[in-house]
Amino acid sequence: MGYKPIENYGLIGDMHTAALVGTDGSIDWCCLPRFDSPSVFARLIDDEHGGYFKIAPLESVRRQQMYMPDTAVLITRFMSPGGVAELVDFMPIKHAAAGPGSHQIVRVAKAVRGTVEFRLECFPALDYARQKHEIIHEGRGVVFRGSDISVALTSRFPLATVDTGVCVEFTLREGEEITFLLRQVESLAEEAYIAEARLTGRELLQNTIEYWKTWLGQCTYTGRWREMVHRSALTLKLLTHDPTGAVVAAPTTSIPEELGGERNWDYRFTWIRDAALTLAAFMQLGFTEETVRFMGWLEDRAKEVEEGCPLRLMYRIDGGVELDETILDHLEGYRRSRPVRIGNGAADQLQLDIYGELLTAIEIFDARVCRISYDLWSHLRRMAYWVADNWRSPDEGIWEIRGARRQFVYSKLQCWAALDRALRIAHRHGLPLDSERVTRERDAIFHAIMEEGYDRERGTFVQYFGSGAVDASALAIPMVGFLSPKDPRMLGTLECIAEDLSSDSLVYRYETGSAAQDGLRGSEGTFNICTFWLVEAMALAGLVEPARLLFEKMLTHANHLGLFAEETSASGESIGNYPQALTHLSLISAACALDKALGGGVV
Repeated sequence: MGYKPIENYGLIGDMHTAALVGTDGSIDWCCLPRFDSPSVFARLIDDEHGGYFKIAPLESVRRQQMYMPDTAVLITRFMSPGGVAELVDFMPIKHAAAGPGSHQIVRVAKAVRGTVEFRLECFPALDYARQKHEIIHEGRGVVFRGSDISVALTSRFPLATVDTGVCVEFTLREGEEITFLLRQVESLAEEAYIAEARLTGRELLQNTIEYWKTWLGQCTYTGRWREMVHRSALTLKLLTHDPTGAVVAAPTTSIPEELGGERNWDYRFTWIRDAALTLAAFMQLGFTEETVRFMGWLEDRAKEVEEGCPLRLMYRIDGGVELDETILDHLEGYRRSRPVRIGNGAADQLQLDIYGELLTAIEIFDARVCRISYDLWSHLRRMAYWVADNWRSPDEGIWEIRGARRQFVYSKLQCWAALDRALRIAHRHGLPLDSERVTRERDAIFHAIMEEGYDRERGTFVQYFGSGAVDASALAIPMVGFLSPKDPRMLGTLECIAEDLSSDSLVYRYETGSAAQDGLRGSEGTFNICTFWLVEAMALAGLVEPARLLFEKMLTHANHLGLFAEETSASGESIGNYPQALTHLSLISAACALDKALGGGVV
């Protein structure tokens, strides 16, 4: 079979979970019933044992993949001398699906021209290939029954059992199509229903198309690069957990930041930072429903924080805190890059910056969407006081350094932003706040950054106090309003980042040499969010044409569907978990800033 590069996959989902579909028609990653559930298919991280669900013609010379316009419905096309075939993949949104079964994948195979012979192969590997299952043939399909989860595959053709899965070959003539449903089942009674289910692919497809078009129709963005902005918005929506409003950083785990390296992390959780920045991106585009739901999720998390304790930096999508990091030694990893991890040990780190991103997003929500409740304010005020008391502490920072804690400049910057936004909200509504205390500490942070976080000899802000290392996170300084984007200190920082961290159109997040030890071996690729940050900082500084060229070059690193992973390797290959929320939200922010700058408006 052989591993496929991560960029060869498209994403489908139902805002509970997601699946990756390769250009060869194979679903190689899917967790049910949630993003952070154990996998059902995981060939992405173990080619031999991970499990997959493939439908494809027996013969194809060329393959192409696209989304139906303005939707998350994926089309894979197969072309050969004998005919042309299509495979349509999607996950119906829960309220649009008929009958029981909370989560399902619909796959519609069609012969577009000529007569096409197809082969279906479905080999689940439940619980990261740790759990055995039995295969039960009933009616129109089979049930793969495990001890903790069962899935059913419905088919009009008899499915033959082969080892741990099923397969069938079938022929479609020009214009014919056939639908297959793969559903999670929750009871033995439901197994029988699903095995006998009527196949309604066309109805489900129309309902799903209508949902996505209606949702995207709320977007207020009308600027340049609309197609890429819309695709990024759809991707962020696919990474949102609809019942809670929580946002996962990515739907995958252990896609390495360097092939053969150890920077392989599980991103299927909700980082406060990533979720807050995602909500800010949604608000930029005119989407508000997601922000309202997330505020409820956030208030629940804030209530759980004990007096005098910090907010956790990440949670499970239901608010759980069980994130113990475990290595799955029986899986060989993406392209044989071990270790494969589930859970995330960084959950216990101290990352002070999360308060800045969070309160900035809430301040925007309060100003543009809906006034926040007093109950939420009481929690935010407590957070502001905690930041005022603790901003001097060293932490692991935005990049989750697995080494000694440092006085990271970005963490101090976001502490400044947290206190600044708390003051804005309190003054806007006359809410109770010890403004003198908060203002005093905000200003102390400002002076500390300017005195200890700026290298006068090099003319640049640095990674942490006393360091000589440059860090791309300094690009956020004008974005949060700390300094003017045209301040000489900021222009010098832009120049240093361009010289020390950039490779043509791509930007590393920091130097991985001795000046900025991160506690890990090896290196990594360029960080996509950092490139988009550089575009935005340049646009804000008035360097519009260079920023536009940089942005256009960066867009060429998207895959054929407009999707980005976390990083880009030296060879231009996508690496890191995929698709990543941070990359797509920073694309949206950069596109908005650059479009305004090009239009001559105020950014």
